[in-house]
Amino acid sequence: MNWLKSTLSYTVGTAEPEYGPEAIHPVTAQPEPYSVLTKDDLKWKAMQSTNVETQIFYLISPANEVASVQIIYNNVAGLMVTCQLNVKIWNHNGKEHLWNSDPLENHCFTEDMNTLFADNLSFALNADGDAYEIKSARNEEALIDIVVKRTAPGFQVGKDGTTLYGTDRANPWGEMRHRFWARAAVTGTIRTPGKEYNFGSEGNVGRGVFIHAIQGMKPHHAAARWNFVTFQTPSYSALMMEFTTPPSYASTRVNVGGVVNDTEILYAGGNNVVTYPETKEDPDTQWTEPISAEYTWQSKDGQFSATLKGPLGERRDRVDVLHHIPGVIKSLVGGVVGTKPYIYQFADVPNDSLILTVKDGDKTVEEKGVVFAEATFIS
Repeated sequence: MNWLKSTLSYTVGTAEPEYGPEAIHPVTAQPEPYSVLTKDDLKWKAMQSTNVETQIFYLISPANEVASVQIIYNNVAGLMVTCQLNVKIWNHNGKEHLWNSDPLENHCFTEDMNTLFADNLSFALNADGDAYEIKSARNEEALIDIVVKRTAPGFQVGKDGTTLYGTDRANPWGEMRHRFWARAAVTGTIRTPGKEYNFGSEGNVGRGVFIHAIQGMKPHHAAARWNFVTFQTPSYSALMMEFTTPPSYASTRVNVGGVVNDTEILYAGGNNVVTYPETKEDPDTQWTEPISAEYTWQSKDGQFSATLKGPLGERRDRVDVLHHIPGVIKSLVGGVVGTKPYIYQFADVPNDSLILTVKDGDKTVEEKGVVFAEATFIS
């Protein structure tokens, strides 16, 4: 009966019934705190059922310019597949953000599923599995020639980075998966008609974060809220991704993240917490916009902890998701009562108010850095 209810809600777009906590199997409950990514872990899954799969790169230039480059692979009920390239540069030319969202024609994968090609675009993973070369001439507004090479090992929480949805764990009806490179060196450029952005060169590299994620079900069924932060300091990179399920899955919080330095993973796991001590109601959306934040990471044995807290700074953007996304993806959430997705984005570079405190054994270090944070409200 639960399977039938879930299938009907996927098909006709209705809200799901309340299945209870037995229908959610968080990755944070797996016995392994984390596992190191291999090249095989970075393969595109390209599921044949309803899902959204994405690879996204957050880029910070030596001049503290912030951009993101993202591929979204989307399948609607196994009936239609689309592929989209999203490019954003915050405070483009000191004014409004540059935002491009372009459909990709003739997309395909290499046999090993590690590289995606489309007309005038390639997202290519190298033979060693430690660097992506991103080239795009899809839109003259943003010509991309970037290399992102991880420094610390990549990781996923648990053995596979995956939270399962469904009352039968052996036959789940949905999944959520995240895999991370928390610290990477960036070289190359994004050229716009008015400016060329240099995101790094040999001897003066930029900083990057890479995330490979899958929502193997309708987005508004998988999560009602999201929180994300990456904080880059001279010595450390801290990253956290949290989602809260709708009441249909007992409003369960799943938080994954880690802290790395230039060469190693200092901590990765699910023993993390994010809170917003100060908030305000946004009169335009009625969502509660964060003003300050506190993020904590802590190993279960207490030997490692990290805290990032302070004002988030001026909001850089408020994204009306249904306004920006393609119509075919919009169909995944359209018509559902209570679904009103907005993303609040913060990108202070550098942010002198936020301080990362890292305690590793008997050693304590405090550093300022560059923050990119999001608070997402869906339903």
